[in-house]
Amino acid sequence: MGGIHLALMGSFTASVISSRATIIESFAATSSWTCPTGVTSIDYLIIAGGGGGGGNYGGGGGAGGFLAASNYSVTPGTSYTFTIGAGGAGGGPSASGSSGANTTFAVTSPSSTLVTAGGGGGGGYEANGGSGGSGGGAGGTGTPGYSGGAGNTPSVSPSQGNNGGNAPSSPAIGYSGGGGGAGAVGQSGAAPKSGDGGAGAASSISGTSVTYAGGGGGGIVSTGGTPSSPGTIGSGGSGGGGSGGNGAVGGAGYPGVNNTGSGGGGASTPGTVYGGSGGSGFVVIKYTKSAAANGDVYIFRQSSSWTVPTGVTAVDYLVVAGGGGGGGSTYPGSIGFGPGGGAGGLLTGTSYSVTPGNTFSIVVGAGGSSAAPGSNSSFASFTAVGGGGGGATGGSGSGGKQQSSGGTGPGFAGTPGQGNAGGSATHQPGSYDAGGGGGGAGGAGGNSSGGTGGNGGPGSASSITGSSVTYAGGGGGSGNITGGSGGSGGGGSGKGSPGTGVGTDGTAGLGGGGGGGPQMQAAQAGRGGGGVVILKVVSVA
Repeated sequence: MGGIHLALMGSFTASVISSRATIIESFAATSSWTCPTGVTSIDYLIIAGGGGGGGNYGGGGGAGGFLAASNYSVTPGTSYTFTIGAGGAGGGPSASGSSGANTTFAVTSPSSTLVTAGGGGGGGYEANGGSGGSGGGAGGTGTPGYSGGAGNTPSVSPSQGNNGGNAPSSPAIGYSGGGGGAGAVGQSGAAPKSGDGGAGAASSISGTSVTYAGGGGGGIVSTGGTPSSPGTIGSGGSGGGGSGGNGAVGGAGYPGVNNTGSGGGGASTPGTVYGGSGGSGFVVIKYTKSAAANGDVYIFRQSSSWTVPTGVTAVDYLVVAGGGGGGGSTYPGSIGFGPGGGAGGLLTGTSYSVTPGNTFSIVVGAGGSSAAPGSNSSFASFTAVGGGGGGATGGSGSGGKQQSSGGTGPGFAGTPGQGNAGGSATHQPGSYDAGGGGGGAGGAGGNSSGGTGGNGGPGSASSITGSSVTYAGGGGGSGNITGGSGGSGGGGSGKGSPGTGVGTDGTAGLGGGGGGGPQMQAAQAGRGGGGVVILKVVSVA
């Protein structure tokens, strides 16, 4: 009898080598893993959460700590816990960003823990960058002397990260430092440009080279002071670092990519804007075990390939696309709040015939960035459509956007057989406005009411892993009174009244839609959650 070789929030890649299989599992959320029979060592990659970018004048957030090793001893039958570090929140106006959270790989008995440190937050106005796995960049200043945070804190060997960049001493105002990356230090600001985030580091543990843990780029001052005409924002470091906010108009820093541990970008003035949030951490392990058996479950959280193991002739499947990002309002005459993103499309089926030795391409769709659609996921001939980004159709449609003339804005359609429509928006000039909830796989998004955003549509439950898990919930719409709740199955919540934060991200691996964000600040809307492909062996010859 086979088993689930992976926790519910992990990913799985398998390729058969004679009577053995090389197994790659990745974990994007806190979970546990029981070491299979016969497995005594693993290779690992452990990445902590990235730091948030600083608010106005903000330095870029530092990447989360990055540790990789081979032949780490494990004990068959022992349960290990992976705690995945969240990305740090971006700093509010002029405030420093928060540090990312640590990622750990632990066993209770005998006690043993591997730890990577969260990335340091980017400095706000006249503030040093925070220390951490990689250090945050210094914030732009009116006086000289502010420094990037120290990387590799606490100190380990080999190093887990690098220092953040400094703010220049002359001209003192306006240019911030980039956050450190796993592969390089963050650049210091120097007129006419803020520092780029440090480059991330590459790993081939998944079978292909992937770069993780880039530092966030620094923001700038875009009007008044120096430069009175905007200079150039810092770019995010390779591996998922967020860029500094739009320097032409002032804007929120862009978030680090989830599941890469990358730092968020610093915010640029003018405006009351936030730094970008850091990307969440990630764990990947690799080992070999006996070939697949009836009842085995394979969960893919990244695009890959799957070679049908010897004797396997049929599988059940679940394919979920990436959720759409929540939207910001596009009407500039009010406080303005945006719609929730639609959930990724969901397809499921049983007893699909496969042939031992054949190889399938597995495509796992990423969640959409703010206001962008999610990407498709596919297995064999089955393609689930990415969720609609704030104000568009998709696997499930996003919620409706406010209308400049007032009244009701309709939600957007979902793809038949995969998802449902988003809810409608409401707007009364001078009084209230709110975005509709994004549609979910199990139901339509809720309509907004007055200044309360619509709730995200519910997701759909599946027991393909052996336990009931709900996938593909819609994102909640934002509102000037209360934000809507995310739908069951990983939908992010919408932003509430002004100054209370940002739309939350859809849950990675569930395909949830992102929560809606505020007017003209799409970077503050929630990102869609990445999709998943799950296969369960139901027939072995």
